[in-house]
Amino acid sequence: MDFSELLQARYSVRAYLDKPVEPEVLQAVLDDARHCASWSNTRGYVLAVATGERLERIRADYASHAETGSGMLRGRLCAYLRALWEGKLPQADFKTWGKYPPELRQRQVANGKRYYTHLGIERGDETGRVQQLRQNLEMFQAPVGIFVFVHRALLPFSAQDTGLMLSTLMLAAANRGLGTVAIGTLATWRKPVDKEFHIPKDYGLITGLAMGYPDPDAPVNAYRAEHPPLTLAEPRHV
Repeated sequence: MDFSELLQARYSVRAYLDKPVEPEVLQAVLDDARHCASWSNTRGYVLAVATGERLERIRADYASHAETGSGMLRGRLCAYLRALWEGKLPQADFKTWGKYPPELRQRQVANGKRYYTHLGIERGDETGRVQQLRQNLEMFQAPVGIFVFVHRALLPFSAQDTGLMLSTLMLAAANRGLGTVAIGTLATWRKPVDKEFHIPKDYGLITGLAMGYPDPDAPVNAYRAEHPPLTLAEPRHV
């Protein structure tokens, strides 16, 4: 397919086949991603790439935060107290939970409603929402988990570079028949990753990414987010 077709075909994959990504394919995707643009070619990011038993340990560690994490998202004091008691309070380098600006909140709410309706999870279905958060934290059982760290001293430009790199990586993966989904919730807790990787102290966890071969029969993979036109500034009249 041509580039425009590739762009329009890419989507967030939330169910994967029980099939490992071949090491040479994974390496080819990472090699493509290094050709993205960067602020003064600084490339202020570090990737922790996990597969196999290492990923399973990380996945299990993250999944243990699902119940208290869901409660904290709803501002419940009992969930905070339980997380404090269990040593599972957020250890985020950057704030992952908070209020959205009103004009952006509208988009977030609209997408959330469409997504949860697609899944058949109603607003009051706490069990369903906890399970959905658990699936996020388990990276949807993808065979590859990538954890992305940005250099704090060069923010916001290192974050800008990270977005460019991730977009390139996702398209490179799609070009090889792989699916991906960025999972920002993973940045709420970084200890599971610190236990498995040596991360330079100047770098903060900004997101996770799942990668693998999409399950074509999974209903969740039929969901497509809306892609509104770019917002263009109105020219001044002179």
